[in-house]
Amino acid sequence: MDVFVYGTLTDPDRVRTVLETDAATAAATFVGRATLEGLHRVDGRYPTLVPGGSADGRLLAVDNVGLERLDRYEGVDSGLYVRVAVPVAGQDDDLQEAAERDRDDERCWVYLGDPDRLGVDATWPGDGPFRERVRAFVSHTDLAVRNHE
Repeated sequence: MDVFVYGTLTDPDRVRTVLETDAATAAATFVGRATLEGLHRVDGRYPTLVPGGSADGRLLAVDNVGLERLDRYEGVDSGLYVRVAVPVAGQDDDLQEAAERDRDDERCWVYLGDPDRLGVDATWPGDGPFRERVRAFVSHTDLAVRNHE
């Protein structure tokens, strides 16, 4: 499965450490450059994404064990980041068409950090806990990761 990364996890040494692997394997997990359309990067204590614009990053290919290690690194259990599935679009795909596809093989994971906990001056629309606002936004917005490779 693929994961869109845009911050500290774009560094191969960090990926090697987080995934507990060797340098060659860590380098092989990077499957290409990508852009996430519909969210943009902001920097706080750690980088995160918030509604609007686009963010450049990379795609990592990981297995279930790798995903669990990424979840721990991103603080998913403590609510620091939320992991959500986003459609993957090709270079020339329409974003709305990509968003309407509901196939797991055409989705990737993205980690979105809680702006309040990261010291970022940004808000997510809606009411309720951060996780619920993010999931509602992602499910009702034409977001997609464009794979450049």
